[in-house]
Amino acid sequence: MLIVAAAAFVLLHLLVSGTRVRDALTGAIGEGPYMGLFSLASVACLVWLIFAFGPARTASGNAVFWTVTPVTRDLQIVLQFVALLLVVPGLTTPNPTSVRQQAVLERPDAIRGMLRITRHPFLWGVALWAAGHLLVNGDVAALILFGSMFFLALFGAASIDAKRRRVLGERWDAFAAQTSSIPFAAIAAGRQKLRLGEIGWWRIALAIAIWAGLLFAHPYAFGVRALP
Repeated sequence: MLIVAAAAFVLLHLLVSGTRVRDALTGAIGEGPYMGLFSLASVACLVWLIFAFGPARTASGNAVFWTVTPVTRDLQIVLQFVALLLVVPGLTTPNPTSVRQQAVLERPDAIRGMLRITRHPFLWGVALWAAGHLLVNGDVAALILFGSMFFLALFGAASIDAKRRRVLGERWDAFAAQTSSIPFAAIAAGRQKLRLGEIGWWRIALAIAIWAGLLFAHPYAFGVRALP
């Protein structure tokens, strides 16, 4: 059941959201109804995935290939910190890669803050979040859950780029040429400059607060200690 749920969640995004299937559906029923149905399907698949994870993890056939060590636990804590530094600004910064935010491209300052680092901060944050959990959870159920999230985050960025290129054409090409999907690649190439102040110190503070809160709440919310 966990495998089916994970496959449904990943394929919904990669084979529908980021392909010409989406174009055909929006042409047939309109952008609004499509977004409503897609959001509902996404939430349903995610809930299905979460509820399937518990029984799969306690099943007798759930083999364990590795367990947490002091080193991987510390590395996991650092990865979650970096992940939230990407996720929180990624969710709160206007970004033409986000749903219904293509109009951001019309702004003269469209590329600022976190977008100088990567045009897909949220997805890279999810990838780091999933990678960190894979370090400390080596059972089959965890590999399916966090592995599917990691896979979707990485390939989802390319899927979104392709979708935006089809819809926005030259406007997207100009934006993509000045930014990078891989974090810091545009900065390293000289196409952008790192300006931390543009990210917003309140976003950074909020990310740190959420990270600290999750560390202490983890055993109560998920039944597993995150701290040593």
